[in-house]
Amino acid sequence: MTVETCSVPLEFPEGTNIILGYSHFIKTVEDLTEIISTAVPGAEFGIAFSEASGDKLVRYDGTDAELEKIAVDNILRISAGHTFLIILKNLYPINVLNAIKGCQEVGSIFAATSNPVEVILAKGTRGNGVIGVVDGFSPVGVENENDKNTRRKFLREINYKK
Repeated sequence: MTVETCSVPLEFPEGTNIILGYSHFIKTVEDLTEIISTAVPGAEFGIAFSEASGDKLVRYDGTDAELEKIAVDNILRISAGHTFLIILKNLYPINVLNAIKGCQEVGSIFAATSNPVEVILAKGTRGNGVIGVVDGFSPVGVENENDKNTRRKFLREINYKK
């Protein structure tokens, strides 16, 4: 058997972040919704989860209808079973990532970013599987002292460091 590979670019609005992962159970959508809502009350987000068996439906939830639609549209383009995508607005993945990784049915996280993302897929006889992701761009150099100072200043401006 030959396996084809392809890449699917994710499409999400500038200023939002995504979390792409693998999970194994129908209750994923509800559990992830509760995790995000509890970690960041009032959070704006949309989640889509692609079932791999049973009805094989895309399940979705969230607090923002537009972000839910964006998550659903992207997960349909990926078309890989047991894959979930969260679109976050006005919060960073760091705010919820450990709680999501601790969710009992989450198996792995492929990306947590605001960068452009390409999902690398293997096309099998029964469907697609995520091999990995291309997150952002390749590096073009190594930081110098000025770059270090700029990084440190930015982290303090967004209150992630004192």
